[in-house]
This record gives sequence, C-alpha cells and structure tokens, in this order.
Amino acid sequence: MSGDRHHHDHDHHHGHDHHHDNSELSETELRVRTLESLLIEKGYVDRAALDALIETYETRIGPKNGARVVAKAWSDRAYRDWLMDDATAAIASLGYTGRQGEHMVAVENTDKVHNLVVCTLCSCYPWSVLGLPPVWYKSPAYRSRAVIDPRGVLAEFGLDLPEETELRVWDSTAEIRYLVLPRRPQGTEAMSEAELAELVTRDSMIGAGVAREPGGAS
Repeated sequence: MSGDRHHHDHDHHHGHDHHHDNSELSETELRVRTLESLLIEKGYVDRAALDALIETYETRIGPKNGARVVAKAWSDRAYRDWLMDDATAAIASLGYTGRQGEHMVAVENTDKVHNLVVCTLCSCYPWSVLGLPPVWYKSPAYRSRAVIDPRGVLAEFGLDLPEETELRVWDSTAEIRYLVLPRRPQGTEAMSEAELAELVTRDSMIGAGVAREPGGAS
C-alpha cells in the first residue's frame, strides 16, 4: 500500500489501563452505567445536570468549536498559518482549550494528501474542539483497521481516494491530539465564516469524511 503512512511520533503514556476486546469494553460500560445509576439513586448526581452536561458536549460544544476553527483557517490565511504552526495556541485564541492540557496538532488535507486520525491504544480525542467521540472511533475494529487498511476503512465510510493520493494516519495520545483541516469545497469563495462552518462535519475533522458541498444535504 504505497503512499500510506502511519505516524508514531510519540509513545502512548495515558496513565490508565487499556482494554482491547469487546467483552472488556462492554464490562467497563456496564460498570459505568451501574455507578451512574447508583450515584443518581443516592442523590450525589442530578440526572438533569448529567443530561445537560452530555447534551453540551454532543450539541453546543460538539463539533461546532472545531468547525469555527476550520472556517477561520479557510477564510484567514494568517490564522491558517498559525494553526499549522501552533495549533494549541491558535485554537486557544478562539476560547477552546483541552481540559487536560493536551497539545493540539493540525494536519492539512490537500489534493495530494489525505489525513486520518486514530488512537490505537484507546480513544484519545480532542473533546474541547470536537465534543464526544463517535462510537466507532473507540471500537477495536476501527483502531486496528485504520492502521492496517486505512483506504478500506475510508471506502466503507463512502470516501474513495484516488490511488495517487497519499494517506497519512496520525496516532493520537493523551498528550497530543490531532485536528484535520479538510479541503475547502469549491464554490465557497463568497461565503462568510459562519456559513463555511456549517459545511464542516465532525468526520471531516478526523479525516473519516470531507466537508459538505455548499447547498448539499446536512
């Protein structure tokens, strides 16, 4: 698979155990739900507050923060250069910072290169920029196949890349997390940043998809 590269620029030191099969993941999820139910029953956690927190990450934060970053980079060359040089600072300038102090790195899609993000050991993800990770991002199947057969994975997402396009796979960690700067759709030259942000999807910012075309379905 010439042209496909997997980047191991740093070690995974997450400070917690990693489970790699479905039974262990299911057991963990069961324990979390049991603990959640117990805390609510004992009155330590308010269900409405918990639901509000989850809703915040799913919708109000969600991928909207990242979409604003991408739209600004598309519209402002100086900001784009800053984002590529120091993504942590450029993203923080818009008010979005990681809860655990992790560093952000931006990688740019071009007509010759496509970037895909994965976390091979668990599911490290830039929550402050993209909200909650999709379920498939955390699955062992995606985490392994994104490295072994990234073109096949993208094809299953409906993204068939030309053979001449170089595919780079970036491995997130607790310390460094990646944001893909997707290609700007054609015909958007007159659009405002707010309008451009509506074209940016969560999947396009981790490389599993591309930005919407103007006038396309949401």
